[in-house]
Amino acid sequence: MKTKNIVIIKTGKTFPHMISALGDFEDWIARGLGQAHDIQVVDAEQPKPLPSLDTVNGVVIAGSHAMVTQSLDWSLGLEAWIPKLIERDIPLLGICYGHQLIARAMGGVVDYHPGGIEIGTTDIDLVAAGDTDLLFKNLPARFKAHVIHSQTVIRLPESAVLIAKNKFEPHHAFRIGSSAWGVQFHPEYDTAIEKAYVENMTQAILDSGQEPSQVLDRVEDTPIAAGLLKRFGTLARQW
Repeated sequence: MKTKNIVIIKTGKTFPHMISALGDFEDWIARGLGQAHDIQVVDAEQPKPLPSLDTVNGVVIAGSHAMVTQSLDWSLGLEAWIPKLIERDIPLLGICYGHQLIARAMGGVVDYHPGGIEIGTTDIDLVAAGDTDLLFKNLPARFKAHVIHSQTVIRLPESAVLIAKNKFEPHHAFRIGSSAWGVQFHPEYDTAIEKAYVENMTQAILDSGQEPSQVLDRVEDTPIAAGLLKRFGTLARQW
């Protein structure tokens, strides 16, 4: 019998100096999922087949410095794979880029957010559907999360159930079917990672009419958001 893994789909790299100091996207996600022995990392940018669904217990699609609307070849291949995961009811979590890609794969629309960039630590508000959702139930109605994105899900797929939003972003989390979720925020980030991104995005923050030092001062711990990765790991292993 083949061993099944939770697969992290790597969709790019963070800034080189951040990798040396803090690790990369897959490291942060693996740390949040726990039990690293059953985690497999697959680099979507490499010209290799995606894993057989028979070997997968769950999938996490990471964030990226690429944009979904670039429609890069590797991203289109991943986009075509997503409906197969959902059809097989394999637990799936998309983070930021992954969140947007799941939405587009299932008929939603992704584009630049009309309000520009959302960055820093922000409030996330659950909607009523979160009360009974397998991943989000029993969470506070409002919790803190780290964010950094300029593209967004402009329109959710018809099959999606809205789970969370805030004043800036109307689609911060959604679910499709019983076991596929997208989150626009970053449960894998800690304060050091978020602060490093703020420091690297000074010009973009200024261009959006915000003051970088004020964004930096508001960065704080986000234990509730971070706990979603552990919840997903537990759910996928028990599915």
